[in-house]
Amino acid sequence: MSSNHLSTLSAKPQTNSYTFDLLGQLSIDIELTGNPYLLPLDRLFQMAARINKKRSFLFVSTVLGKHIPVDPSLALLTGQALAARYMEVVEAQTHPERDQILAGLMGGQVKKSEYRHSLAEPALFIGFAETATALGHAVFENFRNAAFFHTTRELVSGLESIINFEEEHSHATSHRCYVDEKLFDNTRPIVLVDDEVTTGKTALNIIESIQEKFPRGEYTVVSILDWRSEEDQKRFRDTEKRLGIVIHEVSLVTGLITANGDPVAESKSRSESLSSRDAEIMQIVISPEEGDLTSCASEQLSSPYVTHTGRFGLTDAEQLEADIYCLKAAARLRDARKGKRTLCLGTGEFMYIPMKTASYMGDGIFYQSTTRSPIHPVSREDYAVKSAFPFSNPEDGETANFFYNVTEGQYDEVFVFFERSVPEERLQTMLNQLKSVIPVIHFVFFSTNQKGSASDE
Repeated sequence: MSSNHLSTLSAKPQTNSYTFDLLGQLSIDIELTGNPYLLPLDRLFQMAARINKKRSFLFVSTVLGKHIPVDPSLALLTGQALAARYMEVVEAQTHPERDQILAGLMGGQVKKSEYRHSLAEPALFIGFAETATALGHAVFENFRNAAFFHTTRELVSGLESIINFEEEHSHATSHRCYVDEKLFDNTRPIVLVDDEVTTGKTALNIIESIQEKFPRGEYTVVSILDWRSEEDQKRFRDTEKRLGIVIHEVSLVTGLITANGDPVAESKSRSESLSSRDAEIMQIVISPEEGDLTSCASEQLSSPYVTHTGRFGLTDAEQLEADIYCLKAAARLRDARKGKRTLCLGTGEFMYIPMKTASYMGDGIFYQSTTRSPIHPVSREDYAVKSAFPFSNPEDGETANFFYNVTEGQYDEVFVFFERSVPEERLQTMLNQLKSVIPVIHFVFFSTNQKGSASDE
């Protein structure tokens, strides 16, 4: 058995055991059981200590665009790699540009294929909120004969969720599904997409909920990382037998994990105190065209939701419209750029549209998103989260949110993407944190009730 610390981690074919030392207090052992594309593990994740009583460590993705800034095209390419793996496992077909996709994941030129595979049977893809809303969408966009939506933790006014389920290991556990019942009222295969499967209980929870109301025979669970134990894997097989279904499993890496040691004590992030730094602050409203906005809003914000996010469902044909929508938004934002090093920051569940838009904004673009997940920051080269910036979620003014891994002088500017306009006073704590590290701040709103203003009042 080999012992590899984070800074020297590699994934040689003959090596299947790794040890991550988290700050001398927590040790994570990984025994790889599957790595079909022989991807180096440090191309997929780094480790950090998590401030969570349920699980005190986190696999911080280096390809997802959540906690660590990435080339947005790399995040989209990761969805394409999972789509290629889905084709192999479920349809026994090889993506015609698989080698190009894997070369990009290995650190070569990131060039996303334009190929869209026609599924033999119509399928429904579902991305899990919060972290996998964009990943699920990035997998779905590679297929024809498919539909997509992502679960949400938001309460949409006037609509009833047709499926509800709970998530393990999360700070916000309730998932809701606000889609037309027609998406479920059939026997088509369902593909569940998450960034990481630890126990698989979240996937089984939604499968149980769907089977109770809309039974069918086939599901697939897709993830970048699959860490289910042998007991967890047996639970999948038992569920298959009990419900009379088939559950396929698709991932880039599978393995068994063991944690030893004590949780890392909660650390101090930067406070939400007022920043004395000056910054240039601008607001940009992406003017909607017919069909870009839904008729739905929430109790907290009256601006309507955007159609193209997938929260309320998308067909593969409607996805082509979403691509055009992102291209047009990118053209507007590209003209507004003032620097050569630009951060594009998605917010919460609003990840895919910002990510896709950012991928069209030119060179020097990095993408990541805000998150609810509190992580222990340590300024150390071999640690995934080096800085943490807490702020109050502008959408409700209360929930603690964070963005990570930004340092002073790293970027010339930031574009902060909001699906819907928010009251200006709720932006203040986020603005204070951004001003402390970035000199030019663009707030971008894709839906607003007052033309040219961020106000939701």
